[in-house]
Amino acid sequence: MTEQKFKSEMHRAETMRGLADPMMSEYWAGYTRGLRRAYHGEKFGTAEEHEKWLSAANSRDESRKQRGRGYKDGLAFGEVSSRIGRPPVGDTVLDKLTAN
Repeated sequence: MTEQKFKSEMHRAETMRGLADPMMSEYWAGYTRGLRRAYHGEKFGTAEEHEKWLSAANSRDESRKQRGRGYKDGLAFGEVSSRIGRPPVGDTVLDKLTAN
């Protein structure tokens, strides 16, 4: 991922976080952390922190689950951005953002 793509996607995520309801704000917080991990690699956070963020997506707590899902999506952006551009945001995220 280029620096330009990273900065652009971080800006988009921060904007979405500001517009989102509280639960979706948790998703975007996880997403930005995942983007940082994707951009900086293993230099960002510890392996233990990385595993905790990944496992959060399976939590029974909805806030934690949303942070984990966002983290995974942020990592996925880093994996595919060079090949195909911005990946789509998961259906659940779009459903919640467009429900109003």
